[in-house]
Amino acid sequence: MAFATDTLPAQVSPPEFALSALPPHAVSGVEVVAIPVLTGIGDGSVLLGPGAEEVGAALGVDLLDVLDAQRATGRAGEITSWPVPAGTPDNPALRQLLLVGVGGATRRDLRRAGAAVARAVRDRTSLASSVHAISDDGGLEAYVVGLTLASFSFTFRSGGPEHPPVGRVVLASSAEDKAVAAALHRGIVLGGAGWRSRMLATVPSNIKNPPWLAEQAEELAAASGLTCTVWDEHRLATEGFGGILGVGQASATPPRMVRLDYVPKGGRKAPRVVLVGKGITFDTGGLSIKPSESMATMKRDMTGGAVVMSVLAALRELGCPLRVTGLVAAAENAISGNALRPGDVIRHYGGRTTEVTNTDAEGRLVLADALAYAVDELEPAAIVDIATLTGAMKVALGIRTGGYFANHEQLARTLREAGSASDEELWRFPLVADYEAYIASEVADADNGPRKAGAISAALFLQHFVGGTPWAHLDVASVGDSPDEHHEWTTGPTGFGARVLLQWLTSDDPLAGIA
Repeated sequence: MAFATDTLPAQVSPPEFALSALPPHAVSGVEVVAIPVLTGIGDGSVLLGPGAEEVGAALGVDLLDVLDAQRATGRAGEITSWPVPAGTPDNPALRQLLLVGVGGATRRDLRRAGAAVARAVRDRTSLASSVHAISDDGGLEAYVVGLTLASFSFTFRSGGPEHPPVGRVVLASSAEDKAVAAALHRGIVLGGAGWRSRMLATVPSNIKNPPWLAEQAEELAAASGLTCTVWDEHRLATEGFGGILGVGQASATPPRMVRLDYVPKGGRKAPRVVLVGKGITFDTGGLSIKPSESMATMKRDMTGGAVVMSVLAALRELGCPLRVTGLVAAAENAISGNALRPGDVIRHYGGRTTEVTNTDAEGRLVLADALAYAVDELEPAAIVDIATLTGAMKVALGIRTGGYFANHEQLARTLREAGSASDEELWRFPLVADYEAYIASEVADADNGPRKAGAISAALFLQHFVGGTPWAHLDVASVGDSPDEHHEWTTGPTGFGARVLLQWLTSDDPLAGIA
């Protein structure tokens, strides 16, 4: 996964996947074999899945006895390990057998099983697995996504990561089965989009500034068949992007707006969806400065922009039927002698004005410009913005669920269903009209810094810039960072949102009932 800079060390890549018709234990050169274990039907028993009989015979071991001795339950993500110090006649390199709980073999179960396998095979070079083979093709996709994302690693250690992820994964399935191959491809692309989102969000801000992010977008566009347009600070000023300019004016590195365009083959007249991402490459809070402990994760305050870039990069591989434009509003919210002051008034693209009473409520200021531009120039059938926007969302939802708002019922239902299907769960919040009073200003069209109903007030602020266009606002501040490893989440930036948006945009009819 290339980055347009030589300032990063060589980075860890996602595992490489392949299909094989051989039983897992017979795949030449693999160090680890993973076999599925299912829960029994209501009696506390466990069942062994495909490949178990062959590997048990090759090892001379009764695998049910192994599970019984370890009191295995078969729950999703449970790992029972058995050492294989001498390998097998078919594969002398084999050193470890994993019996992997898959619960009831739902897609969520398989995603979690894949994540558990990824952690169990760190420091190993290769894995052969039949875990996916007890479900449909959607289960294979979920297993690959879980294994990919739980393998994520990023390091500046001179010797590389302390525990590198497995490099090669062989799945025991017929490589000639087109449905299986298609599911594998989709899983690789979905997992890769989440990986890219995390990578961009994890890059430290002494490297990652708005011009750097724009360079990544240009590199990504060239590799993914997209067109890319970048607004520098001069064009932003000429065209009236006062929100992006105002937030970025105190930084030594000037702001940017990035536009990425995807057009499906033969689809130049297809409906257009616009995705807008918050690209704050570091957030000090400005003059309304954050406490130091709150700044520690602010290199990931451009997660929304990273997600938009990663989604656009994956659309062609997944055959999205719509035109999709991604807008990333990028700035560094810094402090200097010319920083925005509380009480300043800025004019957004299109003319609407904002009284800035809280410079730490900067995300809505840059998003507003991009939303107004989208409505004015792009005639979208729907707009979705995504941002790590408000601490209030984390207070409301904790750290495992993203919040969202929508002005269109079918769009709201579609996104909720996509969240459930992708296991990036979303919870809808109301756009309470009575709370408009919280964003009222005596000197401008709106105030950006209300202290009441923080997440709702921010959404109401943004709603004014989309008019009657079907719109949803994803506030993923709650899930922008994971404090620990949890299923497919790794510690640090999560890149939350890539899977749910790709699930929606590549469904059979993404705009059904919307446009």
